[in-house]
Amino acid sequence: MEPITINITILKPIQKVWDYFYNPKHIVKWNFTTPNWHCPKAVIDFREGGSFDYRLEYKDKSFGYDFSGQIVEIRDLEYVKSILRDGRTIEVYFNKIDETTTEVVEVFEPEEQYSTEMQRVGYYAILDRFHKYVENN
Repeated sequence: MEPITINITILKPIQKVWDYFYNPKHIVKWNFTTPNWHCPKAVIDFREGGSFDYRLEYKDKSFGYDFSGQIVEIRDLEYVKSILRDGRTIEVYFNKIDETTTEVVEVFEPEEQYSTEMQRVGYYAILDRFHKYVENN
């Protein structure tokens, strides 16, 4: 399957965008698709070879899943490549547009269980929630 690419432009400096994307105290505030979901746990050892483990679930606890894996490569304020537990890769690019504007681009291998479009919509919903969280905090 072809990788899925999504991107969003955030009207904040790259350092803030980077920090909010990888800091667990912020991850739990934005890492879910819709208001009936939440991210009750975010643990990350942010270094090459480190791991991350995020829990996403319905607020009523009727369904949830772990989003976890290992960080393979970090280029400070530019790029992070991770391998999810199921072997798929996800790459996140941080592009400094100017002093107050940052573009975030995610490239990920889709999973087999859900349609590519459903995955694109879900990842984009999370990225859009991140964008709003960074701009408003």
